[in-house]
Amino acid sequence: MSELSPIDKAKFVAAKQAADYVEDGMRVGLGTGSTAAWLVKCLGEKVAAGLSIRGVPTSSRTAELAREVGIEVISLDEAKWLDLTIDGADEFDGNLNLIKGGGGALLQEKIVATASDQMVVIADAGKQVETLGAFPLPLEVIPFGWQTTKTLVEEMLIGMDVLGRRTSLRMNGDAPYYTDEGNHILDLHLNRIGNARQLSLVLNQIPGVVENGLFIDICDVVVIGYGDGRVEQRDINAGTVTEARHEFIETENLFTDIGD
Repeated sequence: MSELSPIDKAKFVAAKQAADYVEDGMRVGLGTGSTAAWLVKCLGEKVAAGLSIRGVPTSSRTAELAREVGIEVISLDEAKWLDLTIDGADEFDGNLNLIKGGGGALLQEKIVATASDQMVVIADAGKQVETLGAFPLPLEVIPFGWQTTKTLVEEMLIGMDVLGRRTSLRMNGDAPYYTDEGNHILDLHLNRIGNARQLSLVLNQIPGVVENGLFIDICDVVVIGYGDGRVEQRDINAGTVTEARHEFIETENLFTDIGD
């Protein structure tokens, strides 16, 4: 099989390092997206070696993958509270505030992350930004009256500290994209978000908006992977930065079928 690209290596080493946060008996929130998929596979290997965990997935895609690799899947209602959630991010800043939802699962991801004692984010170094906003901000909205909601959002953005105000309905081919909860997603092309906390609060006041992709004060640790196998861990609460390195032993079972 072909060797992994540097960005896939970065995602893999971040996921491998983050898997070490998971201990026997934990209830773990499992994120959605290509980096989180690496994590699920790494945890599957640990489960095969005797680790006992229960996973709460943040999407139907993650649930399917978790079951495939032998992780016991339960609902958040069954778990009630989680020890840890590990997930990817589309962007993160120096305060570990995030933009998430590029994969369309931001609502479930935010509910699960908020119901956890700790949230660990895994990302390649390219996801780090000085200021959030270059990545379009996803907004989950109810299909009923979504065009009215879109208009209200655009009017509200005039008074916000953002560089761009273009909004677009996320599509799936020729039809609107639907989330697992049956909602649409508006992508806000803001370029730069001056006050993420304020924007998050104001967006969620708009009728028709279910949730936004700004994760403020939710992430505790970010594990950043690099293409050469280096991993950097930043703990916002402890104020520590640590480094590690992983060598690559590419095994068929771990590296097959990973995609965005």
